[in-house]
Amino acid sequence: MAYNDDKINMVHGAGGEVMQGMISDIILNNVSKTSVNGGIGLEALDDSATIPIDDEHVIVTTIDSHTVQPLFFPGGDIGRISAAGTLNDISVMGVKPLSLNNAMVISEGFERSDLEKIVKSMDETCQEVGAAIITGDTKVIDSDKLDGMIIATAGIGVGKKENIVSDAGLKVGNKVIITGSVGDHGMAIMSKREGFGYETELKSDVAPVWGMVEAAQKVGTITAMKDPTRGGIANALNEMANKANVGMRLDEERIPIKPEVEAVSDMLGIDPFEVANEGKIVMGVEAENAEDVLQAIQKTKYGKDAQIIGEVTDKKHVIMETIIGGERLIEPPIADPVPRVC
Repeated sequence: MAYNDDKINMVHGAGGEVMQGMISDIILNNVSKTSVNGGIGLEALDDSATIPIDDEHVIVTTIDSHTVQPLFFPGGDIGRISAAGTLNDISVMGVKPLSLNNAMVISEGFERSDLEKIVKSMDETCQEVGAAIITGDTKVIDSDKLDGMIIATAGIGVGKKENIVSDAGLKVGNKVIITGSVGDHGMAIMSKREGFGYETELKSDVAPVWGMVEAAQKVGTITAMKDPTRGGIANALNEMANKANVGMRLDEERIPIKPEVEAVSDMLGIDPFEVANEGKIVMGVEAENAEDVLQAIQKTKYGKDAQIIGEVTDKKHVIMETIIGGERLIEPPIADPVPRVC
């Protein structure tokens, strides 16, 4: 994918290596203080940051913006994804999300009935985890400058330090769990955009993941977590491995992919491993209780298709054993091949 180093392009916001480079070169190099009280800060590039408030407790906070096209898609809408996306960034740090701050930039002429649907969708998503929408901001802009709306949400959770899980904690020998089928969200968006006729079968997986995290914590030890949004599981797996200076060996046969996702992926020539998910977790767990964790996740509302898909190794690469008996190197994508999905 071509891009200009002197200009900010779509590829710079798509979740792959180019975006990571922009964050490091432009943002981190120009911010003088990136953490508070020794907590996890911006420089960690984790899903959320932590602020220690005493010897035992931390505040977990994050912020996200959402520009989805179309605003309404099979399985969800921009309201559900803006709530779930931020709630999930808190959840994968091992802490229950408590609240959202919500800012909306709306184009002039936007349908009031659509706005009401979107706000109700946000509220329903928050209700699933018992989180509140506690403050917000609304702006209206000329319709020739904005197509639809953009939503920015900030989240807060409070938890014990001992429960915090970063995305950099993988250890050799850990088992790798994916909590459900991959590529559902990105392929549902593309199916809707391109009119492939899969609307009734293929739906976005957008959902809050806290229930799966809570169930897993009760029965086992989670060493690392990440929700594989932009860049898909290919990006999430490589980021986690690189941060921990480890590798992974995966079993393709165990990675759940819906037939509809495979069909749309084949038509478009897109790797489903590189496509955004909005209701899944990539999780490293201690091997001795991996089966207990898996079963606990499978009993939750959104975790029935969870699988143990591999193991953490010391080889420094993410390698997948293919169904036909070969090996494939899973590399981080340059960018998410499906723009404006989250």
